Amino acid sequence: MMKRIVSLLPAGTEIAAALGLMEEVVGVSHECDFPPAANERPRVTHCPFHRAGLTSKEVDYWVRTTLQERGTLYTIDEPLLRRLQPDIILTQQLCDVCAVGYGTVARLAATLPVPPRLVNLEPSSLADIFNDIRRVAEACAVPERGSEVVRRLTARVESVRRRAAVANRQRKCFLMEWVQPPFSSGHWGPELIELAGAYDSLGRKWQPSVGLAWEQIVEAQPEVIILALCGYDIERAEKDYEVLRAFPDFADLPAARDNEIYLTDASSYFARPGPRIVDSLEIVAGILHPDLFPEFAPTATTSHKVRRAN
Repeated sequence: MMKRIVSLLPAGTEIAAALGLMEEVVGVSHECDFPPAANERPRVTHCPFHRAGLTSKEVDYWVRTTLQERGTLYTIDEPLLRRLQPDIILTQQLCDVCAVGYGTVARLAATLPVPPRLVNLEPSSLADIFNDIRRVAEACAVPERGSEVVRRLTARVESVRRRAAVANRQRKCFLMEWVQPPFSSGHWGPELIELAGAYDSLGRKWQPSVGLAWEQIVEAQPEVIILALCGYDIERAEKDYEVLRAFPDFADLPAARDNEIYLTDASSYFARPGPRIVDSLEIVAGILHPDLFPEFAPTATTSHKVRRAN
């Protein structure tokens, strides 16, 4: 029996798609844009804020102020949700900045004529992400599909781990989640760096990311900097790279001297804990070891001669 699924986060929509369930997805969040079929579904959430033209510092200020004043950044189209009559809602309790909070969803879901099943996706590691895939599959009565998707993803992870293990040395890499103010990576981010054969002394594996003093980054002397800016694509990362260049002693960092700063589409990859997190790992492997992973190596440069990872 087909389920009526509403996904309130991009990773949930991508998990449903990987499980072959897009026909059953009847509503999505305002940020769900992959696969293309997601753009054909009604949008159940909205955000009144438009980040176009604002600096990362201005975005950070709006996020902090709005969360303090309202407790949430998003609104749910309640009449639409009622009309959709979902059997399952894919939601999250990981990050109030990323999507509608679990508590808000739970309170609204309880008022529906037939309360739907809530599947809370709250991963901190690759293992958690794979477990979320299995949980969605079980909730939608297709557990065997979940096992197969995880099997294929795990094989790709192990391939990267095995090939990266032959690297001559571990490079010092900083996976940067935000520029102004600077933020480390957290949760699965440092794990990706480790699996790809490097280490991030500033990262917080399996823990939330945190703000850093710029002096901490200078002291760490990263040989490679990967801009995986939460919610930003490469074009937006290019603008923040210009902000980064103006920081004191930036030009003296090994990564800057050696032209080893990379811009990534974090909105599509690093910040989405779904199936494409393994694509993120392969992107990192191509950046760190282009000789070992030529099929994933960056192929283009920006006008600033900063390499880009597609």
